[in-house]
Amino acid sequence: MKIAYLDTIAGIAGDMTMAAFVAAGLPVDELAAELRKISLEGFELQARHVLRHGVAAVHIDVVITREPHYHRHLKDILSIIEKSRFSEQVCTRAASVFQVIAAAEARVHGTTVEKVHFHEVGALDSIVDIVGVAVCLEKFDVEAVYTSPVRLGSSALVTTQHGRMPVPTPATLEILCGYPTVLTSIPHELTTPTGAGIVRALSSGVLEEEVLTPRAVGYGAGTKELEDVPNLLRVVVGELQQPSGREEMMVVETNIDDMNPQVYPYVLEKLLASGAVDAYLTPVIMKKGRPGIVLSVLTGRPQLDAIVGILTLHTSTIGVRIHPVGRRTLPRRAVEVHTSYGPVRAKAVIRDGREMLAPEFEECRRIADERNVPLLEIMRSLEREFASR
Repeated sequence: MKIAYLDTIAGIAGDMTMAAFVAAGLPVDELAAELRKISLEGFELQARHVLRHGVAAVHIDVVITREPHYHRHLKDILSIIEKSRFSEQVCTRAASVFQVIAAAEARVHGTTVEKVHFHEVGALDSIVDIVGVAVCLEKFDVEAVYTSPVRLGSSALVTTQHGRMPVPTPATLEILCGYPTVLTSIPHELTTPTGAGIVRALSSGVLEEEVLTPRAVGYGAGTKELEDVPNLLRVVVGELQQPSGREEMMVVETNIDDMNPQVYPYVLEKLLASGAVDAYLTPVIMKKGRPGIVLSVLTGRPQLDAIVGILTLHTSTIGVRIHPVGRRTLPRRAVEVHTSYGPVRAKAVIRDGREMLAPEFEECRRIADERNVPLLEIMRSLEREFASR
């Protein structure tokens, strides 16, 4: 599986994350061209190479040339994202970050998600940061994100729209509740609410002893020079070997009997794009004899808030059930196989000591569309080719 590992050497912020991917090989002009799809004007990217404690890195500034208003609600930001010409995956990932931040801000200020005013995070530069990170993940074909324990500063104050706040800010700590963190003595805001939102919404957890084969490495630089550590975020894009064994997952369920069934496929797509391992529907007969649906989602704990946010925002549910479950998986990895149709992405699974190959469905569909051949014919043909290897 292709992953991005975010090593929070000096915390994490949105611009540092974009810069790290640029340093890892994504041309900044290509990133800037994609970001021009945002349905807002008045910004540009400026990238430069810098040194932090002798380590070469990229620093990115989002320069705002026109921003007349930025006290936005969640619905305003989601509307901006949905009106832009991005892929479904980019939109879903970006939206999930804002949903996580909105939920945390609502808890901090004792209000509802709908009433939360985004101040710093609602500004154009923060929108560019979050959407830009989602674009970077897509450009590198990243399937999952992992991080180190998130490093936080302390013993400092930072100026916000709500006045002077302690570091870490209340929003940052609320977002990272339940996620491994390291509270350092560095008197600076190492991790911003935007950076925390990226971690909480997109990360599958902390890497510890997993086997990772690095393919690209990049360093994104923060603005300040720090004495204790280089002010850097490191991204490692590589292949993660998934060992077999037991892992804890979370099941989120809700019963629905009052929603247009045409909405379900849309919700399932959003859930899967936001990091859910599986999402499915079960027809049931509910109280008073009404037919209904049990919508079930299997997810890792780090994605839990984002999953709940999608369910409460995009369905008619007024509550969900959450419970932990154990899962066992076979060893598997993503591979590229040369076939008569050209390079094809496939899944390699180890079963009884033998590696079995299976073509990814989206690859089969792509080939069928490109060649105007029935999908079943492509699937059977690739299965025969894989079986003969």
